[in-house]
Amino acid sequence: MLKFWKKKSPDADKADAPAQADEAAPAPVESPAPAAVDATAAAPAPDEITEELYPIRRSWRERLSGSGFARGLASVFKRHPLLDDAFLDELETCLISADVGVATANEIVEDLRRRVGKREFADSPALLAALRADLVARLAKVERPLDVAGRRPFVLLMVGVNGVGKTTTIGKLAHRYKADGRNVVLAAGDTFRAAAVEQLQSWGERNGVPVISQGTGADSASVIFDALQTARSRGSDVLSADTAGRLHTQSGLMDELAKIRRVLAKLDNEAPHEALLVIDGTTGQNAINQVRQFQQAIGVSGLVVPKLDGTAKGGVVFALAREFGLPIRYVGLGERAQDLRVFDATAFVDGLLPAALGGND
Repeated sequence: MLKFWKKKSPDADKADAPAQADEAAPAPVESPAPAAVDATAAAPAPDEITEELYPIRRSWRERLSGSGFARGLASVFKRHPLLDDAFLDELETCLISADVGVATANEIVEDLRRRVGKREFADSPALLAALRADLVARLAKVERPLDVAGRRPFVLLMVGVNGVGKTTTIGKLAHRYKADGRNVVLAAGDTFRAAAVEQLQSWGERNGVPVISQGTGADSASVIFDALQTARSRGSDVLSADTAGRLHTQSGLMDELAKIRRVLAKLDNEAPHEALLVIDGTTGQNAINQVRQFQQAIGVSGLVVPKLDGTAKGGVVFALAREFGLPIRYVGLGERAQDLRVFDATAFVDGLLPAALGGND
């Protein structure tokens, strides 16, 4: 259950004059935390109170049961009551269509085929249980929650291609960390996309956390460098930095990520402490190429997979786990801040598979 949080004004202490990054840049602009609300102001509408203070957390099954992966698996089991080759062949096709990947799908089905031949399963429910255990085991190794304790500030760098939801993910993480009682600073490092700075500032106001920015067109490395100075001077717990969306094939833009790492090393040679790559849950097998290229540019240490609700197939997480073994830190199961969940392998698989055969899911 989320803790209630109060909006706080930024600390009054002033940092020393900031050192220069690789290139000269305008002085950073800090978006102030929102002022205290006048007690005489109009009260929020009841639905706003319910949304912010008493959010309804829908289950993983409710969020994932509409995905192409979940619907496909349920259909296979309903159409094939017998454990025969036709069932196994269609199951493999379903897994491949859900972006699990050819190699992973083949491994899963061949193991089931061998066990069916040895008559290990009495019926479809027994095979369903075995499939569930196999899928959970494949994801358990990447179920490693992000721990931001131990370094102060913990520098979190968000990267990814255009339109995957980096800025929104930063805002939702700020909500989570603030609810946990941590002091958070945001860095508006996406200085390329129109309105990206304003979008992050909006999240900062909503969560009551300061945003360090220099406006559109500024040097991204300089913005994040200044934000780290500010976070250090205030003793903040977490610095979460946005970056411009870039295609993994754009070598010039990818080089900028390496520059950010070099600039941050002037203050902390271990920063960023986490480079989170955001992978759109609807991306499919192209996610493999994205991870590979970003790994070379910045050294990705964890993944976030938003947009898994709705039309997302969802199987790409199995392909990513097999190919890279990178921790999946968070997944997005909806639009609200509360819908960014710590990845749970068992809950994820339970949401994809039918709860039972021959009854209501």
